Amino acid sequence: MKLDRETEALLYWASSATARPLWDLSADAAREEYRRTLAKTEIAPPEIGHASDLAVAGPAGPMRLRKYVPAGLGRAAEAAILFMHGGGCVLGDLETHDVFCRTLCHDTGALVFSLDYRLAPEHPFPAAVEDTVAALTWLSHEAASLGFDPRRIAVVGDSAGGGLAAVALHETKGRLAAPARAQALIYPALDLRGRLPSRTELAHHFPIPHDMIHWFFGHYFGLAWPFTDPRAIPSLYEDYTGLPPALIITAGHDPLRDEGAEYAETLAAAGVPVEYECCEGTIHGFMNMGRVLRTAHGRARRRIAAWLVERLHAA
Repeated sequence: MKLDRETEALLYWASSATARPLWDLSADAAREEYRRTLAKTEIAPPEIGHASDLAVAGPAGPMRLRKYVPAGLGRAAEAAILFMHGGGCVLGDLETHDVFCRTLCHDTGALVFSLDYRLAPEHPFPAAVEDTVAALTWLSHEAASLGFDPRRIAVVGDSAGGGLAAVALHETKGRLAAPARAQALIYPALDLRGRLPSRTELAHHFPIPHDMIHWFFGHYFGLAWPFTDPRAIPSLYEDYTGLPPALIITAGHDPLRDEGAEYAETLAAAGVPVEYECCEGTIHGFMNMGRVLRTAHGRARRRIAAWLVERLHAA
């Protein structure tokens, strides 16, 4: 797969950077650098109605969610999206993915709820999973008071957040007010084993080379990696019936590419409607790099929005 011109230029810029790599930093320092980097590559946020922060009960105390409301909403919104941010369950927060969520809200006309789940190493596995499960359960059962139809919920996540989204849908089977309508997994992190070809072929590829991935896993999973726990490797679940239709987007030059493709095949084999697309010319994280990776970002943005609108607002 050949790099597109914008990605090629970005990789040249990255190769000449003099900053210390994130995996050489403490978790706190890496979080600050991650925020600064995204501020340079994100698009200008589109206009929405408003955003506000909520505090809801979680498994270890109050959890924070940010609610995004579309502009011109004259009545209760029909649909809602629960969003989980990426960052290896170590980096990222409501601010790093604020533009992402405003864009989802603007493009789909749905309410968006972004979860500020607990991060490692302060809160190792399975804290992020537990928070995501609690948030999805809460959102489903509180839909009426929040002003949307509980039958019109989609779960969306990028990178580590995509993995959390996939796991939460398994873990909440039979526990929601109504089954989720859709799941969109954007270059999801789904398999810590690193056994698929893209993890070897692209082991040194920006922005998540082998050292970065192991830094994430070391913080999140600690010394005992849970190789038999489906909450860490969703392909280990035995039953895929009842899961909502899925859109899975990967990047051609992403070490995580093949695990997204494999999960799409697993869902399809179980009878779950799946649409899969690999954005061949670009890299992991391109949805947060719309200012510099305009082609890949724009195409994927349109695809994700159209797919979600079709499923969330269909009769």
